[in-house]
Amino acid sequence: MDYKAEFIRIFSENVSRPGAQQLLDWLATTDFYTAPASTRFHGACECGLVMHSINVYNVLMSRFYTEEDNKESFTLVSLLHDLCKANYYKSGFRNVKNDATGQWEKVPSYSVQDAFPFGHGEKSVYLIERFIRLKPVEAIAIRWHMGGFDDAVRGGSYAISNAFDEYPLAVKLHLADLEATYLVEKGTSSVNRR
Repeated sequence: MDYKAEFIRIFSENVSRPGAQQLLDWLATTDFYTAPASTRFHGACECGLVMHSINVYNVLMSRFYTEEDNKESFTLVSLLHDLCKANYYKSGFRNVKNDATGQWEKVPSYSVQDAFPFGHGEKSVYLIERFIRLKPVEAIAIRWHMGGFDDAVRGGSYAISNAFDEYPLAVKLHLADLEATYLVEKGTSSVNRR
C-alpha cells in the first residue's frame, strides 16, 4: 500500500478547514511519510508513522464513528495525533547478540532526536495549530490520546479524567490508538526488539 497517497486521499476528502493544504505542504517537507512510529515497538519501520496514523483512522471510524459525529474532527484527530513524531527519530544501528550463534551483529535501529521537546500530545496540537485552528474537542482528544501512558498522568494529574469525562472523542481516540498499536500493528516492527 502507498501509505502517503492513502493519507493524503483521506485527509483531502474529509478536511476542508482553512489551512489544510498548507499543513499538507508542510508535511511534505518533513519525514512524516517515511518516519517510524516508535523506536522499537509498533511501526518501528520505514513509513511506520503514516501507517499507524491510517490504522488509527480506520479503527476510529469503524468502531466509534456515527452519523451524528463530525467526520472532519475524527479525521483530524486520528491522522494527526502523532504529528509530534515528524522529524523526531534518527535511524542508525545498534549491536545485538545473536542467540543462535553467540555473535554480535549490527541491526537497524531508531533513536529519539527531539529538536523541539514540548511534550507529546501538546506538541502535536501546537504543530497542527500553526496551520489549522482546532476545535476544543479536537485539541483535548489529541492532547490526551496517550491516556495513562502520558507523563503528566503518571505525575498525578486529574486533567485526563476531566477530559475523558467531558469529551468522549478523547476516549475514543485513545482506544483507537491502543487497538491500532497493540492489535492491528502487532509484529510490524522491522527492528529487533532485544
